Parts: sequence; structure tokens; C-alpha cells
Amino acid sequence: MSDISIRKQGRTGRITLTRPKALNALTYKMCLAIDAALKDWAEDDTVAMILLDAEGEKAFCAGGDIAEMYATGMAGNYAYGRRFWQDEYRMNARLFEFPKPVASFLQGFTMGGGVGIGCHGSHRVVCESSRISMPECGIGLIPDVGGSLILGRAPGRLGEYLGTTGTRMGPADAILAGFADYFIPAAKWPKLIAALEEAGDWTLIDAAAETSPAGNLTALHDEIDTHFAGETLGDILRSLRHAHGDFARETLAVLERNSPLAMACTVEMAHRLNTDSTIRQALGMEYRFTHRAMEHSDFLEGIRAAIIDKDRNPKWRHALDEVNSVMVSQMLLPLGDEALTFDDEQDELAGEDMP
Repeated sequence: MSDISIRKQGRTGRITLTRPKALNALTYKMCLAIDAALKDWAEDDTVAMILLDAEGEKAFCAGGDIAEMYATGMAGNYAYGRRFWQDEYRMNARLFEFPKPVASFLQGFTMGGGVGIGCHGSHRVVCESSRISMPECGIGLIPDVGGSLILGRAPGRLGEYLGTTGTRMGPADAILAGFADYFIPAAKWPKLIAALEEAGDWTLIDAAAETSPAGNLTALHDEIDTHFAGETLGDILRSLRHAHGDFARETLAVLERNSPLAMACTVEMAHRLNTDSTIRQALGMEYRFTHRAMEHSDFLEGIRAAIIDKDRNPKWRHALDEVNSVMVSQMLLPLGDEALTFDDEQDELAGEDMP
């Protein structure tokens, strides 16, 4: 497959995204190929660890390739999008639960679907150019591909802030928020990757790690915890509107651009998920939203404004202060027989045991 290179190299299972001109955006076929490789390598004693990387300097993976999802959704065919999400989420869970070390090298943009393949492993490496984010609320979706679990586990109220604003994290901020583990300058990656391929020894990553340049979130943490401490999106908006200073003003401006329904659901999900939650519970809850997304949320309009027409002027279904708890509950209600399932029988209806 020209979009992705999957092979065994030395002691490693190697997955390289190879469509740099498209910022390595993830297609449905790429998801299925990754999933198939993970199934094979889990039982392969010659594979000591998995190593993920991508071609190009601009992006590890800037998200999912959603043009086909838009076309089918606008035609009233919601089955394609639901199947895409189901299979992608199963692959995300397989990566998270993989029984061997998984190292990922995340240069440039790692966004949305890129987080789902790059930020669930055991050894997540960032460099000077790394910019990681979950920008889904800007297109009417919630942070998904398991990103909701990382946000739910983030320190303080960073999860609510990063999920609703889609703020891009540099290397230090990504490590602080739980999206990455190690900072290693990009110039040292080729030699390190070659050594990993030869030895299959993941401890080489620990030995190569350096101190990351300073980020932004540490200095903002107190303000974030103050303003994003409320139970609902409305609480957050009220706190920001009554505050003074650059942070409150700039943050409010970002929230005013994003989908109100998606942000309200993102806040609720961040509160339901925590360090005791499992990846399957998180993915199951995400799928409650995405299963309904084309028909009942701002998703298609968000794609139109950002990707199709590129007018950057979405017409959201609700005004910023209009979304209420009933609307949120309707998007996050259990799906019953249509709930996300996984390959094995254990915990099959993941997420349906969540409130």
C-alpha cells in the first residue's frame, strides 16, 4: 500500500505512514492495515516491539481523511462513517492494549486520528517540532480515537481546556498533559531507530531522552484550573466572561468559534473519564457521540466549513449559551444493541457500563 509501509525490520514490527503530501492523514484502509499487523505481531516471537513513524517533516499524522465520510454523510448514508469509526476505535484499543512495547516518533503535527495511533503506546517520543492537539470541537466532533481518556487523565483541568479549545501542545506541554513521554531531538532519531530495529531494546529510548524546552501550560495551569473547574460548559463560559486578562479573553474567543454542542459533550466526557477508566470505556463513550454525529451534531457542517468550502464560517445548530444538559445527555446515551463492540467477548460492550 503506497500510503503506509508495514514490515518487520530486525527485532521490530515497523509501521511508517508514507503520504507526507497529505500530512500523513489516516485513511480507512490504513486503519485496517495497522490493525491487521498488530494482530499478527502480538503472537510473533520474532517481534520484540512495535515502532511507528512517518515520512516528512511537517506531520506524523494530521488526522483522519474525512472527505469520503463527508460525501457519504451528505448523501444520507451514515453507515460508512459508523463503520470507519468502529474499525478505527478497535485498532486504537488494540494499540493501547498491545502486549509488547510500542514506540512512536511524533514530529510536526499529531492531531485527531494521529493521536489515536501515536499517543497510546508505551514510549511516545516528541521533538522540537512536535505539535499535538485534539481539535475536533472545531469541526463539530468530540475528541475521539481514545483521546478522551488522555484528556480525562490529564492533571487538574487541562483535559477540559485542551479538549474544548484544541490548543496545540509543544513537546513539554504534551508530556505534561499525558500525550507523550520522552523528548529526543529529531536529529538523533535515525540513529536511535536503527539501534531499536537491531536490538529490539526499548530501554534505549529511556537512555536517549533529554529535558524538553519549556512549554506554556505550566505557567497557565492555575488559570486553567480556576476557569475550567465548573461542571458544565456554561460554568466555564461564565467564569471566563467575569475575568480580566489575556488568558480569559483569548480563551473565550476560541470557545466562541467552536461547536457549542461538541464542547459541552467534551466537558461532560472529561468529567466521566479518569485514571480508573479503561480505553474501551472511553472509546465506547466516544462512539455514542460519533454514531449520532452525522445526523444530530454539527459534524457535517464543521467539515464543510473547514475542509470542503473552506469558508471557516460554520453555522452551528446551537448558540453558545443554548446547549443544555438534556442535549448533552441525548448525544451520550448508551446505544444498546448498536454499541461499539470489540473482537473478544470480554468487556464487549465497552462504555455501556459508564453513566
